[in-house]
Amino acid sequence: MQYKSDTDIIKDLKSGKTYPVYFLMGEEAYFIDKVADYIQENMLNETEREFDQQVLYGDDVSMEQVVDVAKQFPMMSQRQVIILREAQLIRNLDSLAYYVEKPLVSTTLVVVYRKPLDKRSKLFKNLKKNSAIFESAKLRDWHIKDWIVSYVREQGRSIDVRSAELMAEYLGNDLSKIANEVGKLLLTLAPGSKSITAEHIERNIGISKEFNNFELQDAIIAKNVLKANRIIDYFAKNPNKNPMVVTLSSLFGFFSNLMIIYYLPNKSEANVASQLHVHPFVAKKLLGAIRNYSAGKVFNIIALLREYDARAKGVNNSSVTHGELLKELIFKIVH
Repeated sequence: MQYKSDTDIIKDLKSGKTYPVYFLMGEEAYFIDKVADYIQENMLNETEREFDQQVLYGDDVSMEQVVDVAKQFPMMSQRQVIILREAQLIRNLDSLAYYVEKPLVSTTLVVVYRKPLDKRSKLFKNLKKNSAIFESAKLRDWHIKDWIVSYVREQGRSIDVRSAELMAEYLGNDLSKIANEVGKLLLTLAPGSKSITAEHIERNIGISKEFNNFELQDAIIAKNVLKANRIIDYFAKNPNKNPMVVTLSSLFGFFSNLMIIYYLPNKSEANVASQLHVHPFVAKKLLGAIRNYSAGKVFNIIALLREYDARAKGVNNSSVTHGELLKELIFKIVH
Protein backbone atom coordinates (compact mmCIF):
# COMPACT_ATOMS: atom_id res chain seq x y z
CA MET A 1 0.00 0.00 0.00
CA GLN A 2 1.47 3.35 -1.06
CA TYR A 3 0.16 6.16 1.12
CA LYS A 4 0.00 9.74 -0.07
CA SER A 5 -0.08 11.41 3.34
CA ASP A 6 0.81 10.88 6.97
CA THR A 7 -2.80 11.52 7.98
CA ASP A 8 -4.02 8.60 5.85
CA ILE A 9 -1.60 6.22 7.60
CA ILE A 10 -2.56 7.42 11.05
CA LYS A 11 -6.25 7.19 10.17
CA ASP A 12 -5.80 3.52 9.18
CA LEU A 13 -3.77 2.81 12.31
CA LYS A 14 -6.52 4.25 14.48
CA SER A 15 -9.08 2.05 12.73
CA GLY A 16 -6.95 -1.03 13.38
CA LYS A 17 -5.67 -1.53 9.83
CA THR A 18 -1.96 -2.33 10.06
CA TYR A 19 0.91 -3.74 7.99
CA PRO A 20 3.88 -5.86 9.08
CA VAL A 21 6.32 -3.34 7.56
CA TYR A 22 6.12 0.46 7.34
CA PHE A 23 8.74 1.99 5.07
CA LEU A 24 8.76 5.77 5.63
CA MET A 25 11.08 7.56 3.25
CA GLY A 26 11.83 10.97 1.79
CA GLU A 27 13.46 14.30 2.52
CA GLU A 28 10.76 15.89 4.70
CA ALA A 29 11.46 14.56 8.18
CA TYR A 30 8.41 16.13 9.83
CA PHE A 31 5.78 13.87 8.25
CA ILE A 32 7.96 10.76 8.56
CA ASP A 33 8.60 11.40 12.25
CA LYS A 34 4.92 12.09 12.84
CA VAL A 35 4.00 8.58 11.66
CA ALA A 36 6.93 6.85 13.38
CA ASP A 37 6.23 8.68 16.65
CA TYR A 38 2.55 7.77 16.49
CA ILE A 39 3.36 4.08 16.09
CA GLN A 40 5.97 4.24 18.84
CA GLU A 41 3.55 5.86 21.28
CA ASN A 42 0.29 4.09 20.38
CA MET A 43 0.80 0.63 18.88
CA LEU A 44 1.47 -0.92 22.30
CA ASN A 45 0.46 0.14 25.79
CA GLU A 46 3.03 1.24 28.34
CA THR A 47 3.55 -2.20 29.86
CA GLU A 48 3.81 -3.92 26.49
CA ARG A 49 6.36 -1.38 25.27
CA GLU A 50 8.77 -2.37 28.04
CA PHE A 51 9.01 -5.93 26.70
CA ASP A 52 7.99 -5.84 23.05
CA GLN A 53 9.20 -2.55 21.57
CA GLN A 54 12.71 -1.65 20.47
CA VAL A 55 14.13 1.48 18.81
CA LEU A 56 17.25 0.81 16.73
CA TYR A 57 19.50 3.24 14.85
CA GLY A 58 21.02 2.66 11.44
CA ASP A 59 24.54 3.70 12.44
CA ASP A 60 24.56 1.19 15.34
CA VAL A 61 23.26 -1.99 13.69
CA SER A 62 23.43 -3.98 10.47
CA MET A 63 20.36 -5.03 8.52
CA GLU A 64 21.08 -8.65 9.44
CA GLN A 65 20.74 -7.73 13.12
CA VAL A 66 17.49 -5.86 12.46
CA VAL A 67 16.03 -8.85 10.61
CA ASP A 68 17.08 -11.20 13.41
CA VAL A 69 15.20 -9.03 15.92
CA ALA A 70 12.18 -8.75 13.61
CA LYS A 71 11.96 -12.55 13.38
CA GLN A 72 11.63 -12.93 17.14
CA PHE A 73 8.21 -13.47 18.71
CA PRO A 74 6.64 -11.04 21.19
CA MET A 75 6.92 -11.76 24.89
CA MET A 76 3.95 -10.06 26.57
CA SER A 77 1.59 -9.00 23.77
CA GLN A 78 0.25 -10.14 20.42
CA ARG A 79 2.86 -8.18 18.50
CA GLN A 80 6.28 -6.61 18.86
CA VAL A 81 7.21 -3.23 17.41
CA ILE A 82 10.67 -2.58 15.96
CA ILE A 83 11.47 0.98 14.89
CA LEU A 84 14.61 1.46 12.82
CA ARG A 85 15.51 5.14 12.75
CA GLU A 86 18.14 6.72 10.47
CA ALA A 87 17.95 3.69 8.18
CA GLN A 88 19.78 5.60 5.44
CA LEU A 89 22.94 4.99 7.50
CA ILE A 90 22.56 1.23 7.80
CA ARG A 91 24.73 -1.36 6.12
CA ASN A 92 23.23 -3.78 3.59
CA LEU A 93 19.80 -2.16 3.38
CA ASP A 94 19.01 -4.22 0.27
CA SER A 95 19.01 -7.42 2.31
CA LEU A 96 15.75 -6.24 3.89
CA ALA A 97 14.09 -7.24 0.59
CA TYR A 98 14.21 -10.92 1.57
CA TYR A 99 12.52 -10.32 4.94
CA VAL A 100 9.85 -8.16 3.31
CA GLU A 101 8.87 -11.06 1.02
CA LYS A 102 7.62 -13.03 4.04
CA PRO A 103 7.52 -10.77 7.10
CA LEU A 104 6.53 -12.09 10.51
CA VAL A 105 2.90 -11.10 11.07
CA SER A 106 3.45 -10.67 14.82
CA THR A 107 6.11 -7.99 14.18
CA THR A 108 5.51 -4.41 13.10
CA LEU A 109 8.76 -3.15 11.58
CA VAL A 110 8.97 0.61 11.00
CA VAL A 111 11.84 1.81 8.80
CA VAL A 112 12.65 5.54 8.87
CA TYR A 113 14.69 6.23 5.73
CA ARG A 114 15.43 9.94 5.28
CA LYS A 115 15.84 10.00 1.52
CA PRO A 116 14.03 8.52 -1.49
CA LEU A 117 14.44 4.80 -2.16
CA ASP A 118 15.38 3.60 -5.64
CA LYS A 119 12.05 2.46 -7.09
CA ARG A 120 13.85 0.05 -9.41
CA SER A 121 15.29 -1.90 -6.48
CA LYS A 122 14.12 -5.33 -5.40
CA LEU A 123 13.41 -3.90 -1.94
CA PHE A 124 10.93 -1.35 -3.29
CA LYS A 125 9.22 -3.93 -5.49
CA ASN A 126 8.81 -6.29 -2.55
CA LEU A 127 7.56 -3.52 -0.30
CA LYS A 128 4.77 -2.77 -2.78
CA LYS A 129 3.36 -6.29 -2.34
CA ASN A 130 2.46 -6.36 1.35
CA SER A 131 3.89 -3.32 3.15
CA ALA A 132 2.96 0.28 3.82
CA ILE A 133 5.07 2.79 1.88
CA PHE A 134 5.06 6.52 2.45
CA GLU A 135 7.27 9.02 0.63
CA SER A 136 7.48 12.40 2.32
CA ALA A 137 8.63 15.10 -0.11
CA LYS A 138 9.91 18.50 0.89
CA LEU A 139 7.30 21.22 0.65
CA ARG A 140 8.04 23.91 -1.89
CA ASP A 141 8.84 27.29 -0.35
CA TRP A 142 5.63 28.80 -1.70
CA HIS A 143 3.58 26.12 0.09
CA ILE A 144 5.07 26.76 3.54
CA LYS A 145 2.76 29.61 4.49
CA ASP A 146 -0.30 27.60 3.47
CA TRP A 147 0.97 24.69 5.56
CA ILE A 148 1.35 27.03 8.55
CA VAL A 149 -2.24 28.26 8.13
CA SER A 150 -3.47 24.67 7.89
CA TYR A 151 -1.38 23.47 10.83
CA VAL A 152 -2.58 26.28 13.09
CA ARG A 153 -6.17 25.47 12.07
CA GLU A 154 -5.61 21.84 13.09
CA GLN A 155 -4.69 23.12 16.55
CA GLY A 156 -8.04 24.88 16.80
CA ARG A 157 -6.66 28.36 16.15
CA SER A 158 -6.22 30.67 13.17
CA ILE A 159 -3.49 32.80 11.62
CA ASP A 160 -3.76 35.29 8.76
CA VAL A 161 -1.76 34.79 5.56
CA ARG A 162 0.54 37.78 6.16
CA SER A 163 1.53 36.51 9.62
CA ALA A 164 2.10 33.04 8.16
CA GLU A 165 4.37 34.61 5.53
CA LEU A 166 6.37 36.33 8.26
CA MET A 167 6.92 33.03 10.03
CA ALA A 168 7.85 31.23 6.82
CA GLU A 169 10.37 33.91 5.89
CA TYR A 170 11.97 33.96 9.33
CA LEU A 171 11.91 30.22 10.11
CA GLY A 172 12.56 28.79 6.64
CA ASN A 173 11.14 25.44 5.47
CA ASP A 174 11.99 23.31 8.52
CA LEU A 175 8.48 22.11 9.42
CA SER A 176 9.58 20.63 12.75
CA LYS A 177 11.01 24.00 13.77
CA ILE A 178 7.89 25.81 12.59
CA ALA A 179 5.59 23.39 14.46
CA ASN A 180 7.68 23.93 17.59
CA GLU A 181 7.41 27.73 17.32
CA VAL A 182 3.66 27.51 16.67
CA GLY A 183 3.36 25.39 19.80
CA LYS A 184 5.13 28.08 21.81
CA LEU A 185 2.85 30.76 20.38
CA LEU A 186 -0.27 28.78 21.24
CA LEU A 187 0.91 28.44 24.83
CA THR A 188 1.28 32.22 25.12
CA LEU A 189 -2.10 33.12 23.62
CA ALA A 190 -4.28 35.04 26.02
CA PRO A 191 -7.29 33.13 27.46
CA GLY A 192 -10.12 33.21 24.95
CA SER A 193 -7.87 34.31 22.08
CA LYS A 194 -8.29 32.26 18.92
CA SER A 195 -5.88 33.95 16.50
CA ILE A 196 -2.12 34.28 16.13
CA THR A 197 -1.38 37.83 15.01
CA ALA A 198 1.71 39.67 13.75
CA GLU A 199 1.92 41.47 17.11
CA HIS A 200 1.83 38.14 18.92
CA ILE A 201 4.61 36.77 16.69
CA GLU A 202 6.76 39.87 17.17
CA ARG A 203 6.37 39.74 20.95
CA ASN A 204 7.13 36.04 21.34
CA ILE A 205 9.43 35.08 18.45
CA GLY A 206 11.16 38.36 17.72
CA ILE A 207 10.05 38.83 14.11
CA SER A 208 9.39 42.51 13.49
CA LYS A 209 5.99 43.16 11.93
CA GLU A 210 7.22 46.53 10.62
CA PHE A 211 10.76 45.77 9.50
CA ASN A 212 10.83 42.68 7.30
CA ASN A 213 11.19 41.77 3.65
CA PHE A 214 7.45 41.83 2.99
CA GLU A 215 7.18 45.39 4.28
CA LEU A 216 10.23 46.25 2.18
CA GLN A 217 8.50 44.84 -0.89
CA ASP A 218 5.41 46.94 -0.13
CA ALA A 219 7.57 50.06 0.20
CA ILE A 220 9.25 49.31 -3.13
CA ILE A 221 5.89 48.70 -4.85
CA ALA A 222 4.67 52.09 -3.62
CA LYS A 223 8.08 53.68 -4.33
CA ASN A 224 8.08 54.87 -0.73
CA VAL A 225 11.78 55.69 -0.36
CA LEU A 226 11.46 56.91 3.23
CA LYS A 227 9.83 53.68 4.45
CA ALA A 228 12.27 51.55 2.45
CA ASN A 229 15.26 53.35 3.98
CA ARG A 230 13.85 52.94 7.50
CA ILE A 231 13.60 49.20 6.91
CA ILE A 232 17.12 49.02 5.44
CA ASP A 233 18.47 50.94 8.46
CA TYR A 234 16.84 48.36 10.73
CA PHE A 235 18.32 45.52 8.67
CA ALA A 236 21.78 47.11 8.91
CA LYS A 237 21.50 47.33 12.71
CA ASN A 238 20.22 43.74 12.99
CA PRO A 239 22.25 41.82 10.36
CA ASN A 240 21.93 38.44 12.08
CA LYS A 241 18.14 38.57 11.93
CA ASN A 242 18.08 40.13 8.47
CA PRO A 243 20.98 38.82 6.35
CA MET A 244 21.42 40.51 3.00
CA VAL A 245 21.36 37.21 1.12
CA VAL A 246 17.79 36.59 2.34
CA THR A 247 16.67 40.09 1.34
CA LEU A 248 18.22 39.74 -2.12
CA SER A 249 16.62 36.31 -2.57
CA SER A 250 13.24 37.71 -1.55
CA LEU A 251 13.53 40.63 -3.99
CA PHE A 252 14.79 38.40 -6.79
CA GLY A 253 11.82 36.07 -6.36
CA PHE A 254 9.44 39.01 -6.31
CA PHE A 255 10.74 40.70 -9.47
CA SER A 256 11.16 37.37 -11.27
CA ASN A 257 7.46 36.78 -10.70
CA LEU A 258 6.71 40.25 -12.09
CA MET A 259 8.63 39.39 -15.25
CA ILE A 260 6.67 36.15 -15.63
CA ILE A 261 3.39 38.06 -15.29
CA TYR A 262 4.31 40.27 -18.24
CA TYR A 263 4.44 37.17 -20.42
CA LEU A 264 1.12 35.73 -19.20
CA PRO A 265 -1.70 36.19 -21.74
CA ASN A 266 -4.23 35.95 -18.91
CA LYS A 267 -3.34 38.37 -16.14
CA SER A 268 -6.36 37.72 -13.95
CA GLU A 269 -5.69 37.37 -10.23
CA ALA A 270 -6.80 33.73 -10.23
CA ASN A 271 -4.57 32.79 -13.17
CA VAL A 272 -1.55 34.61 -11.74
CA ALA A 273 -2.01 32.78 -8.44
CA SER A 274 -2.32 29.45 -10.27
CA GLN A 275 0.62 29.95 -12.63
CA LEU A 276 3.02 31.28 -9.98
CA HIS A 277 1.87 28.91 -7.22
CA VAL A 278 1.18 31.81 -4.85
CA HIS A 279 -1.68 32.79 -2.59
CA PRO A 280 -4.29 35.09 -4.20
CA PHE A 281 -3.22 37.71 -1.65
CA VAL A 282 0.29 37.67 -3.14
CA ALA A 283 -1.05 37.62 -6.71
CA LYS A 284 -3.02 40.78 -6.00
CA LYS A 285 0.11 42.48 -4.68
CA LEU A 286 2.11 41.47 -7.74
CA LEU A 287 -0.55 42.79 -10.10
CA GLY A 288 -0.46 46.07 -8.21
CA ALA A 289 3.31 46.25 -8.66
CA ILE A 290 3.26 46.02 -12.47
CA ARG A 291 1.48 49.37 -12.55
CA ASN A 292 4.62 51.04 -11.19
CA TYR A 293 7.28 48.90 -12.86
CA SER A 294 7.46 48.37 -16.61
CA ALA A 295 8.84 45.18 -18.12
CA GLY A 296 12.03 47.00 -19.10
CA LYS A 297 12.48 48.36 -15.58
CA VAL A 298 11.92 44.91 -14.06
CA PHE A 299 14.53 43.44 -16.41
CA ASN A 300 17.04 46.07 -15.28
CA ILE A 301 16.20 45.47 -11.61
CA ILE A 302 16.90 41.75 -11.96
CA ALA A 303 20.31 42.64 -13.44
CA LEU A 304 20.91 44.99 -10.48
CA LEU A 305 20.03 42.24 -8.01
CA ARG A 306 22.60 39.94 -9.62
CA GLU A 307 25.22 42.70 -9.50
CA TYR A 308 24.62 43.51 -5.84
CA ASP A 309 24.53 39.85 -4.89
CA ALA A 310 28.05 39.55 -6.33
CA ARG A 311 29.18 42.72 -4.55
CA ALA A 312 27.76 41.43 -1.26
CA LYS A 313 29.99 38.38 -1.73
CA GLY A 314 33.07 40.58 -2.22
CA VAL A 315 33.21 40.89 -6.00
CA ASN A 316 34.42 44.40 -6.89
CA ASN A 317 33.75 45.45 -3.32
CA SER A 318 36.35 45.70 -0.59
CA SER A 319 34.85 48.04 1.98
CA VAL A 320 31.17 48.90 1.41
CA THR A 321 28.95 47.35 4.09
CA HIS A 322 25.85 45.30 3.36
CA GLY A 323 23.68 48.08 4.77
CA GLU A 324 25.21 50.63 2.41
CA LEU A 325 24.89 48.23 -0.51
CA LEU A 326 21.19 47.75 0.20
CA LYS A 327 20.63 51.51 0.38
CA GLU A 328 22.31 51.93 -3.01
CA LEU A 329 20.29 49.07 -4.48
CA ILE A 330 16.92 50.25 -3.21
CA PHE A 331 17.60 53.79 -4.46
CA LYS A 332 18.33 52.42 -7.94
CA ILE A 333 15.26 50.17 -7.87
CA VAL A 334 12.72 52.87 -7.02
CA HIS A 335 14.19 55.59 -9.24
